[in-house]
Amino acid sequence: MAEPPEHLDVLVVGAGLSGIGAACRLELERPGTTYAVLESRDTIGGTWDLFRYPGIRSDSDMHTLGYPFRPWLDGKALADGPAILQYVQDTAAEFDVTRRVHLHHRVVAADWSSAEARWTVEVLRTDTGERSTLTCGFLFSCTGYYRYDRGHEPDIAGREDFRGEVVHPQQWPAALDVRGKRVVVIGSGATAVTLVPALAGTARHVVMLQRSPTYVVSLPSRDAVADLVRRVLPPGAAYKVVRRKNIATSGLSYRLSRRWPATMSRVFVNGVRRQLPEGYDVATHFTPSYDPWTQRLCVVPDGDLFAAISAGDASVVTDRVVRFTEGGLLLESGQELDADVVVTATGLELLLVGGMDLSVDGVHVDAPRTVAYKGMMLTGVPNFAFAIGYTNASWTLKCDLVSRYVCRLLGHLETHGYASVVATPPPEPERLPLLDLSAGYVRRALDSLPKQGTRPPWRLLQNYRQDVRMFTRAPLLDEAITFTPARSSPVGDEGRLHRIEDNIPDLH
Repeated sequence: MAEPPEHLDVLVVGAGLSGIGAACRLELERPGTTYAVLESRDTIGGTWDLFRYPGIRSDSDMHTLGYPFRPWLDGKALADGPAILQYVQDTAAEFDVTRRVHLHHRVVAADWSSAEARWTVEVLRTDTGERSTLTCGFLFSCTGYYRYDRGHEPDIAGREDFRGEVVHPQQWPAALDVRGKRVVVIGSGATAVTLVPALAGTARHVVMLQRSPTYVVSLPSRDAVADLVRRVLPPGAAYKVVRRKNIATSGLSYRLSRRWPATMSRVFVNGVRRQLPEGYDVATHFTPSYDPWTQRLCVVPDGDLFAAISAGDASVVTDRVVRFTEGGLLLESGQELDADVVVTATGLELLLVGGMDLSVDGVHVDAPRTVAYKGMMLTGVPNFAFAIGYTNASWTLKCDLVSRYVCRLLGHLETHGYASVVATPPPEPERLPLLDLSAGYVRRALDSLPKQGTRPPWRLLQNYRQDVRMFTRAPLLDEAITFTPARSSPVGDEGRLHRIEDNIPDLH
């Protein structure tokens, strides 16, 4: 594809769900802004193109995972990966974003110059190995939060002894055929509970091997309210109604879980018990030791996991792996699981801003020493934002708010002649982890991530309704933000802020 221009107002990094959403927001809110989207892979789609394992789907409903400016019209609320990928690509085409996407372009480094008030960005062509540079006024990282080149695989002894095949879902072999084979899926998270029923239809038998249980919730793949509302309202209006309903429902579940964790734990576990055969050991296999929402809930559409277990096509074993054997896995209990294929659905490796090396005036940005402002800017790093979604709701809800806020910042910079905006650290010394989850993939990476403060605007609220006000309606002026005028600007003292009217339409 053609190289991006040498200088841009905005450079968006990543052409997945959040990157395409950011580009669409620029088209909607900032006509005339020059921008490009750089994507290291060979197509648009991000996660929804990368993961190709059987059954790949979202565990968030598409009325909230979808963009607020482009209704999800498919009947399935819990959509599969190919449908989501098509939705992202169609959105890019509809909003004329595709022409701004440059594939095979990986951002490897970016340095901010205070003197020039711009970023110099080093780009690697992943198809040819060529390197080039470009500059931009604002850098917006929409690369997600995990490594695309590999997932997390625990070091299990004896792997060389195993005569079968070992695969990780992030690198699923297209030619893998499990028909008639014994499959063990190691893990109990979203990927594992997706794979088990998907493989159970063709494999001889599938075992989900877990160290400890996860909260698993069954939801219908179709939203009955959405089906009803679509019959009486136009598509756009129906989408907005269902979206608001689902935001409220998921938010209520989270708040109730935080306030009455024991009660909500019983609700979730009893929901599982009702879908499994009488006498099934739910206490061992589906009753977690932690409170709900300290890790994400795993959603199974139409109870497909429980149906596979009830039919005898799948089973759950709660134990720890000691080592591989020639024919499978030896467990701490002494049991040996026979396997022809072992799937290590053991999680992700987190990676901030796609691994790019950030620096300010030549000084490397040490991310763990920074604090995230509103969960989307790094203190001390000017004209930079990153998009990370909610841990307790759909990814796109937060990412779209960040994109709208970036548009507000760009408007303020332009209107008042400012050259840069930077977030400053909170005065309080206490720091908290950026991600408030106890999942293993989060714990393994906490030391490499920015921190957050103990209060807003340095503390993630994990509350969409409050964030809508903060990101789209509240004044830009607060104690953490400093705007610096351009050298030729007639604006007064450095850091002086103006409260402006926000004319961005309320599309949430």
